[in-house]
Amino acid sequence: MGGLSLSACATREYVDEQIVAVNGRIDAVDARAQDAGRRADAAAAAAQQAATDAQSANQRIDQLTGRVDQLEQARMRTPRN
Repeated sequence: MGGLSLSACATREYVDEQIVAVNGRIDAVDARAQDAGRRADAAAAAAQQAATDAQSANQRIDQLTGRVDQLEQARMRTPRN
């Protein structure tokens, strides 16, 4: 009976091998997560830059719209021959 119970126990080497394998998988997942984090940071920076560029473009359009409105009003005031 004692021989059967000992055969079911995991050896220290086996446990160490399993831990090494699990640690390897953890390291791989951690590296992928860090890469995903870097990509997310880069995407956020690009999105922020795009938002800034869009805001600048909108400001320029607002300036031009006012100018176009002035030109149209001036044209309407001058009589046609």
